[in-house]
Amino acid sequence: MLVLGIETSCDETGIALFDTERGLLSHALYSQVEMHSEYGGVVPELASRDHIRRVLPLIKQTLAAAKRDLHQINAIAYTQGPGLAGALLVGASIGAAMSFALKIPALGIHHLEGHLLSPLLSTPAPDFPFIALLVSGGHTQLMQVDAVGHYRLLGETVDDAAGEAFDKTAKLLELGYPGGAALSKLARRGRPGQFKLPRPMLNSGDLNFSFSGLKTAVLTLVSKQALTEQIRADIALAFQDAVVEVLTQKSLAALSQSGLTQLVVAGGVGANEQLRESLNHKAALKGAAVFYPELEFCTDNGAMIAFAGAMRLQAMPEKNRLPASSFTVKARWDLEMLEKPEAD
Repeated sequence: MLVLGIETSCDETGIALFDTERGLLSHALYSQVEMHSEYGGVVPELASRDHIRRVLPLIKQTLAAAKRDLHQINAIAYTQGPGLAGALLVGASIGAAMSFALKIPALGIHHLEGHLLSPLLSTPAPDFPFIALLVSGGHTQLMQVDAVGHYRLLGETVDDAAGEAFDKTAKLLELGYPGGAALSKLARRGRPGQFKLPRPMLNSGDLNFSFSGLKTAVLTLVSKQALTEQIRADIALAFQDAVVEVLTQKSLAALSQSGLTQLVVAGGVGANEQLRESLNHKAALKGAAVFYPELEFCTDNGAMIAFAGAMRLQAMPEKNRLPASSFTVKARWDLEMLEKPEAD
C-alpha cells in the first residue's frame, strides 16, 4: 500500500510517500521559520496562505523523487488536528479532493499520534508497549502506548510546554524566534553552577509538568543582571539544566510506575543534545532503552503522518477504506479521544 502523507498543522509543510512493503520512499519539507521570524512568532493567516503555495509543488517533488505516478497512490493521510484551523484546512481540503478525484481512501490523522509513532520509522525501533515522552512547542506529555490507537495519558504540562518555555526564555535572552535551538547552542558556552533555577513539580508525586514558573524565574534573573554574552550563556545553561532534569526524572518515574523498559522521545525538543545524553545515561542505569526519531523527523513532517496513516489503514476493515465525501478539521483534539483501530 502506497500512502501519501500531508502535514500542514502549523508552520511546516510536509509531504511524504510511505510504502507498507518498502518503507519510506521519499519526503519533502518546507519550513516557514524565516517568514514568521520577522513577527516574533507564527502568524496563522500567513501560515495558511503559504501552505496553499507549497503543498502541490511538494507533492510533485515527492512523487518525482520516489519515481511514482499520482495514480499509483493507494491512500492519502492528512493531519486533521490539532493545530491552526486555517493551516489544517489546507492539507485536509487537498487530501480530500485528491481522494475523491482518484477514488482512493483518505484518513485524517491526529498530529500527536504521528509524533508518537515516528520513532518506529527508525532502526532499531521499539516494540509495543512503551512509554512516550512527547515534548514540543505546544505539548509536553507522558503517554503509555500499548498499540496503534491505544494511548493512555500519564501526565502533562499544567501550563507552558517545554518547547514554549524554551522559546520564551530565548526571547528574554534576546535570541529571536524561534529560540529553542539558539538557546541550546548558547548553553554550550555556559559555565555550570553560575545560576540555580527552580525545578517545577519535580517532587509533585505525579507525572505532570509546569514550566511557566521557570520562565518567570528567568525573567527575574535577567532583570537583575547586565546581560553580557557570558551571562546570557550561563543563564541559558541554567535554564536548560532545569528543564532537562525535570523531563528526565519524570520520564524515569513513568517507566518505574508502568514497569516498562522502553522510552520513546518525540517532538522538537527531543532533538536537544543535553536531554538525549541525560535520558540515555539515566535510562541505561535502570536497564531501560531510549528510542528517538531521526533528527529530521523530530519536528513536524509528512513522513510521520504517512506512516501513522498506513498503520491505521492496515488495521482498518477494507469496507471502511472509502474515498472522502467530506472533511473536517479539529483545531483542538484530545489524543485519548482518538478512535481505536478495528481490524477485520
